[in-house]
Amino acid sequence: MKFLTLIVFLGSQLFSFANTIVVGKDKPISSITKGIELAKNGDTVKVYPGVYREGRITINKSITLIGINFPVIDGQKKFENMVISGINVKVQGFHFIDSKHSSSEDFSAINIVDATKIIIQDNKIDNAHFGIHLANSTYCTIMGNEISGKAVSEQSAGNGIHIWKSSHAFITNNHIQGHRDGIYFEFVTDSEIRNNKSENNIRYGLHFMFSHNNYYAYNTFRKNGAGVAVMYTHHVRMEHNMFEQNWGTASYAILLKDITDSWILDNQFVSNTVGIFMEGCNRIDVKQNLFSKNGWAMKVQANCVDNVISKNNFKGNTFDIATNGTMVSSSFDYNYWDKYEGYDLNKDGIGDVDYHPVSMYSMIIEQNPNALILLRSFMVTLLDKAEKAIPSLTPENLVDKKPKMRPFAL
Repeated sequence: MKFLTLIVFLGSQLFSFANTIVVGKDKPISSITKGIELAKNGDTVKVYPGVYREGRITINKSITLIGINFPVIDGQKKFENMVISGINVKVQGFHFIDSKHSSSEDFSAINIVDATKIIIQDNKIDNAHFGIHLANSTYCTIMGNEISGKAVSEQSAGNGIHIWKSSHAFITNNHIQGHRDGIYFEFVTDSEIRNNKSENNIRYGLHFMFSHNNYYAYNTFRKNGAGVAVMYTHHVRMEHNMFEQNWGTASYAILLKDITDSWILDNQFVSNTVGIFMEGCNRIDVKQNLFSKNGWAMKVQANCVDNVISKNNFKGNTFDIATNGTMVSSSFDYNYWDKYEGYDLNKDGIGDVDYHPVSMYSMIIEQNPNALILLRSFMVTLLDKAEKAIPSLTPENLVDKKPKMRPFAL
């Protein structure tokens, strides 16, 4: 008991030694850099409004840096605004503008390197090359930031939030737009992306590669050049996300390439060129999703194996399912298809006639994309009716044997 009392006393004494250093244009300390230099581990540096042009600001001690009414840290298009390393750093309430841009180096508004337990919260970032760049770090939180870029081309643009070779990151409640990729993960594990909005980015709203055991939930990905890309990854869980209005000749709500043992649950895919494109994907559960008003709800390539597509609603899509082969090794049962014309004599809610969601016309388009010009023509209607009567070209085993008569309440 005495030992515990001593620990509590020492902890309270250590906390009591923490100071608050005030920085402001009309204060004795007018430089953020000077305030950080004077601070000791555990101190708070409070910065009042003004425009601060101090080159690259470096933080390598355990401090809290708080902005009052969004003081501006101006990179003048010459410098990274801030570099952070070490442990237990919090940066909150600043407006970062005009970081240095480069096509060959990853300059950023906030660069976090070799760090742990860093919190970047409630900041505004405008016209940065990379907004927030995090590398070789653990247990970092990026929360509540507004990140807006002016990307013109993929080659000259950086990403809004870029994380490399890190683990246990928590990315939440950020709004990212105008970058190459809104959020980018590479070699990132055991992390969570939640409640973010990523829109109007040149390439992907979210892009991750070689990043395992991650969780993505309640995000919105809207009007991005190519939607979301998930590549070379296993054990990914994506649920309760909104994917909408990702249109373009090579655009997908989600592009899945070489993904295994993952889950896509309770998402909404609305008004995209392609809802989900799957290539080289194995053992993925695609369940309880809404596919509505897409060009193609799903494109499932023939090299996908043991995937389960079940209990989804397919409504108002031009094409529900497309594939590039005649053999399919995934299951498509218990889905609702608004194009289903079967019947349910025993009233159990399951159609008595199997449903083949791949139309003959969609198979023709896979081989000859120019045939899309015939969409909604009378000839195409005749082709599809003939194929339903005497199947010959569509994959025989891509079939929903238990189609739902009514949509699920998702």
